[in-house]
Amino acid sequence: MFLTENKYTLHRFWWMWAPLILLVAVALINPYLGKEHASPWVYAENGILETPQWIIALGAAGLGAACLRYCKGKPWLALWVALGMLGSLYIGLEEISYGQHLFKWETPEHWQAINDQGETNLHNTSAWLDQKPRLLLLIGVIVGGLILPFVRRFRPAALPARFNAIYPPDALFWTSLCAVLAHAAKWAKKLGLAEIYNRASEMNEVFMYYFVFLYLLFLLGALRTAKKDAA
Repeated sequence: MFLTENKYTLHRFWWMWAPLILLVAVALINPYLGKEHASPWVYAENGILETPQWIIALGAAGLGAACLRYCKGKPWLALWVALGMLGSLYIGLEEISYGQHLFKWETPEHWQAINDQGETNLHNTSAWLDQKPRLLLLIGVIVGGLILPFVRRFRPAALPARFNAIYPPDALFWTSLCAVLAHAAKWAKKLGLAEIYNRASEMNEVFMYYFVFLYLLFLLGALRTAKKDAA
């Protein structure tokens, strides 16, 4: 199947099995450990879900910076990469409240008044800095990871060739799928159908950030290869 072909330099474990294992493993924690035992170390601020979020996001920002080195003479590509890099940097810094979660400083009183969680970050002050960007990212993950692989496979002529340099590879399908399933679990809980994850939104964010990380990692590899071929 074209979605599982091992045609990449990055091992299949990282782009297929790792997200799938995480999706299933965390879903099994509540039934085996119970919600009360799982929450403190899985879903806590510095737990096994939120900690990778900022690490992955800042790692993606670093990959974006590395990609920019290969964008000379390609302003539109440089702009696209810079958007991914700055967005990832914003996410990573926001996830740790610019160091507050690591160094445990007190939130100034004036900031507590406008931040609904009393933290020194921006995304808890406005939906335009939180829900709206998150929705745009989710749409990008769905289009780039779930839709484009099948369009490229069955209707390749429908994809403008001028954007070939920035289309995500098929390998990102699995991370995108996990992001959508985690998002679906969030709505299932709201509808009273099931509670697979205590905080499904955190699962969803892990996969969305990992999608960006993998995207920039593959893009960096493609840009390096293109430079070698042109040399």
